[in-house]
Amino acid sequence: MATRRICREWAVQLLFQLDLNPSDKLDEVFGLFWKGRRSDREARAFTEELVRGVREHATELDAYIAKIAEHWAIKRMGVIDRNVIRLATYEIRHRDDVPPVVSINEAVDIAKYFSSKESGKFVNGILDRARKDIERPARSPRSPKG
Repeated sequence: MATRRICREWAVQLLFQLDLNPSDKLDEVFGLFWKGRRSDREARAFTEELVRGVREHATELDAYIAKIAEHWAIKRMGVIDRNVIRLATYEIRHRDDVPPVVSINEAVDIAKYFSSKESGKFVNGILDRARKDIERPARSPRSPKG
């Protein structure tokens, strides 16, 4: 069974691909991506949920990121950095089941892994601003009651 970390890495890879080669045929993109990859149904579902969520909220996410990323146009960001930030921002703003600090830590590590140490610092700076804008605890998921 793949970890959520691996699922996030797969999601970033898919978002990277879709950023450079836009397609509305997500099922086809997913089908090609999963060929030859060992993954279970749950991991695929989580990965695809993340990608679909980022895509569904793309306009809102990009507008928000542009607002908090002072002096940085989204198109000027590195493709990996931009998609890591989109994914983590989606989780912070729309996935109450994931504590924001988890999203940030995962994003920083993924940026360092796929890009550079400097990318980790850049991603952390932007996502820390996003964390300050939310009205829920940073270290725990939102409770079902609230």
